[in-house]
Amino acid sequence: MDTAVNSHSENLVSRFVGWLSRGWEAASEAQALAALDQETIGMIARDCGIEPSQLIELAKAGPDAADEMIAMMKALNIDPMEVATRYQHQFRDMQVNCSQCGSKSQCRKDLAQGLAAQHFNDYCKNADHLSAMRATPELLAD
Repeated sequence: MDTAVNSHSENLVSRFVGWLSRGWEAASEAQALAALDQETIGMIARDCGIEPSQLIELAKAGPDAADEMIAMMKALNIDPMEVATRYQHQFRDMQVNCSQCGSKSQCRKDLAQGLAAQHFNDYCKNADHLSAMRATPELLAD
């Protein structure tokens, strides 16, 4: 019994440390971006094909802010690599949408429970894109 409690405690501590680490990383990236002048931020944003304000928000959200999009694609049998290769701009726009989404908890819950395919249309900012991709055979995973 003590082994199970210790294992559970270690798992919680590990998850908490990971959460803190990701938060620290996101804060560091946002601080690095904030230290740049507006002209440089504008150039980076243009290179990324987004507005400077979006770039700042993405930096604040952190590097894992669009992970749910990849998981959602996989849950819908869409090959993320194929989409990223064929539709780079759309893929980027979808990442921006996902990183700024307010429905992440619902998304994560549905992904964890295997219910994403049934419910994503109800809350996902990328639902229209994802639905179109599901109807495109060359984008589907083998």
